Amino acid sequence: MDILVAGGNGFIGSHLVPELLDADHEVTVLARNPDSDALPDGVETASGDITAYDSIESSVAGHDAVVNLVALSPLFKPKGGDKMHDEVHRHGTENLVRAAEAGGVGRFLQMSALGADPDGATAYIRAKGQAETHVTDSDLDWTIIRPSVVFGDGGEFVSFTKKLKGMFAPGVPIYPLPGGGKTRFQPIHVDDLVGMLAEALTDDAHVGETYELGGPDNLTLREITNMVYEAEEKSVSIVSVPMALAGVGLTLGGKIPGFPMGADQYRSLQFDNTTADNDIGAFGVDEADLTTLADYLGV
Repeated sequence: MDILVAGGNGFIGSHLVPELLDADHEVTVLARNPDSDALPDGVETASGDITAYDSIESSVAGHDAVVNLVALSPLFKPKGGDKMHDEVHRHGTENLVRAAEAGGVGRFLQMSALGADPDGATAYIRAKGQAETHVTDSDLDWTIIRPSVVFGDGGEFVSFTKKLKGMFAPGVPIYPLPGGGKTRFQPIHVDDLVGMLAEALTDDAHVGETYELGGPDNLTLREITNMVYEAEEKSVSIVSVPMALAGVGLTLGGKIPGFPMGADQYRSLQFDNTTADNDIGAFGVDEADLTTLADYLGV
């Protein structure tokens, strides 16, 4: 297949592109400023911004499949404010779908998020849900993937725990966690995820399906934080910050230029990031086959 990967130079894309090449696909990476030197040999590049339709229309046309990996992190406040989630996730997906339909593309793989909902609690979740609607309303052979948090080399989830401490208790050996760190995650390793993404593009059984994917463990933020510090042979004393107080702190902090989190991140910590039914079985994968966060960290 001739596959265009929008956002292919990002964290997940940097793992997916080699996977696709190994399966003998032709790959083009679409990005605003693609860096050929950072990509494997044989990968084509195209410059374009998915929020500007005219910049991507010709690049999308003629491919067999499009993968949309362009995303802003839900863990941090985006530059430009929460409105950027709508601009990038909803409007950007709308443009990619439109270009794919106009350009004769057959398959469309959308990277969404657990909990995606047009009426969701955060700007990120709402925009992801609205983006899904553009995909499912299209004439394309689509597949939607909703992963929990993704970890691995080049990812930001592990370092997120340290940045969270830096905001609440810099320079001291205690770690105030909002709500005591009870928010649950189901981290999935990026290499496990991209294998399923690659299959979703080539097996017709996945057309028209939405999959929720997570790793083998259901972990609290407190457990994850302890693992991260244990991996560095450090200890940390975790104390609970009432969610209401954390909400005030993050909301006020979010109004300060350069502060990395805000009210949207507070709201995201109020609901779990876990699957109801892990759909990895649809790809012939068992939880025993997946990399645990503990194994990755070496603890």
